[in-house]
Amino acid sequence: MEILLVKDVPGIGKAGQTKNVADGYARNYLLPRHLAIVATRNAVKQAEALKLASAKRDAETLQQAQTLANALNSVQLTFTVKAGANDRLFGAITAADIAARLEHDHQIHIDKRKIELDHPIKDLGQRGVPIKLHPDVTAHVQVMIERENAPA
Repeated sequence: MEILLVKDVPGIGKAGQTKNVADGYARNYLLPRHLAIVATRNAVKQAEALKLASAKRDAETLQQAQTLANALNSVQLTFTVKAGANDRLFGAITAADIAARLEHDHQIHIDKRKIELDHPIKDLGQRGVPIKLHPDVTAHVQVMIERENAPA
């Protein structure tokens, strides 16, 4: 039976593909679970239209991510924090702190989960922090951690 996959099915194919499968497998498994539909001409035309719309949307998303990456690559964030004698921070700078500072200082909203910080920053100094905006686009923000001057 000729079917059009609605969702990715391991061992069969990805969503939007047209496949030939056994009649029983289609009737008893794929169709009742809404993993596929019967591949009529109209269904195939709709799937092609959805693929084109999806490709256009993906291209727009990629373009927006590249534009945002260009803006972020020139950003430098400065954190002034208390630190001990050996340049270790009292506390840490996390991805959430970086996202909040981007929002506050530059009006750029970035989800903290997109900031690829392996572990919180606990030392003074400057470092580049990667931000994964899109599977194909990664921006780098410079983060400078400075010591807070103690009151005299």
